[in-house]
Amino acid sequence: MIINDAFFQLEDQNQLLIQEILASKSYKNYLLARKQMNDCLEVAKLKKTFQTEKDKFERIAAYGEYAPDYRQQQRKVRISKRALDLNEKVAAFRLAETDFQQLLDEIGIRLAQVISSEIKVDAGNPFFETGNHSCKGNCHG
Repeated sequence: MIINDAFFQLEDQNQLLIQEILASKSYKNYLLARKQMNDCLEVAKLKKTFQTEKDKFERIAAYGEYAPDYRQQQRKVRISKRALDLNEKVAAFRLAETDFQQLLDEIGIRLAQVISSEIKVDAGNPFFETGNHSCKGNCHG
């Protein structure tokens, strides 16, 4: 890598981009939702219940149908996971997290497009839409 004025200009632009991301509404919403979720005693209890049920199930999962209470334990894991996922604060956090990830994906795609439309960008969302659909599915082999 050659250290010259162009490098320092890129570094300065990178710092500006980071500052803009940290000042964005999406990032602030993400931080607020994460704090509210982490500070909630109900969420902590639901997480603990889910982890306990998951640990119990993992101990017998290798035995499959031959383990006593396999189906019941599997169902308890799913029920505790659903209770956690349906909690208002957890759901709000997941939405804020997805929104922020979409912002980061868009930035990554735009940066890549400036360099070349041929650059593949791994977006966090598998359903993320990009502007280049000219391959008709054959180029991703």
